[in-house]
Amino acid sequence: MSRIVFALMWLVHGLPFRALTAIGNGVGALLYWLIPERRRVTRINLEKCFPVMLPAERERLARGAFRCFCRAFVDRAVLWWGSPERIRAMVRLEGLEHLRAAGEHVIVLAPHFAGLDAAGIRLSMEGNLSSLYSHQKDPVLDRLLLKSRTRFQPHIVSRQQGLRKVLRWIKDGIPFYYLPDLDFGRKGTTFVPFFGVPAATATGLSAIARSTGAQVVPCVARMLPHGGYVAQFYPAWRDFPSGDEKTDARRMMAFIEERVLEMPEQYHWLHKRFKTRPEGEPRFY
Repeated sequence: MSRIVFALMWLVHGLPFRALTAIGNGVGALLYWLIPERRRVTRINLEKCFPVMLPAERERLARGAFRCFCRAFVDRAVLWWGSPERIRAMVRLEGLEHLRAAGEHVIVLAPHFAGLDAAGIRLSMEGNLSSLYSHQKDPVLDRLLLKSRTRFQPHIVSRQQGLRKVLRWIKDGIPFYYLPDLDFGRKGTTFVPFFGVPAATATGLSAIARSTGAQVVPCVARMLPHGGYVAQFYPAWRDFPSGDEKTDARRMMAFIEERVLEMPEQYHWLHKRFKTRPEGEPRFY
């Protein structure tokens, strides 16, 4: 089945961006009803994070999250098979001066918004970049994701292999594109609020910054209404790390909360963000 899906993606990868947007939105609207488990997870996440929001508004937001997720997946056809010129046309970089001003050792904090992969691959075209990836259960998808993320830079390692290579790359002056805002379990995490809900949050950002002396430069990719993305870089964080991993994790999640409020439908609500609970608390899912 996956081979058929990817064959269809290859067939449409040269279409105008507006057409790809329409396809992605249509697929998202369909899958909202065809994948009840992810629909349930999305609804629970939104109810926990926005309890005072009207149910009809949360439902609209849930549908929008599916459309954005599927739009981003369809757009991967351009990232996988499109020319460098077409990728540059699809993803605009703004605020690169903040990345260049951060110095030799840099961590690019990239939260899980819909344009995450588009921004990362576009940034890798500007020069060396390192990143982590997670193995996928589908071997065809796994190969395609790995191939796309190494099209323009070879510095990538699986999450299962750990951070040893990443630390060396950062010290060698290769920026690290880091995605630490999902629920990765209890190991290496602390509980901090995400929209008021205790969320298991990785402490790796402050640990890596402390180990390498790297500056943290956030990058958030915004999906545009009629196709394409803008990847916005923010000034490097001052006084980070603070010396307290919980304080640092809370700072990261507070920054992400601010960006979520700017474009709530584009965050990755389909993920079980609150799967890991503090001891004694009931499960959400």
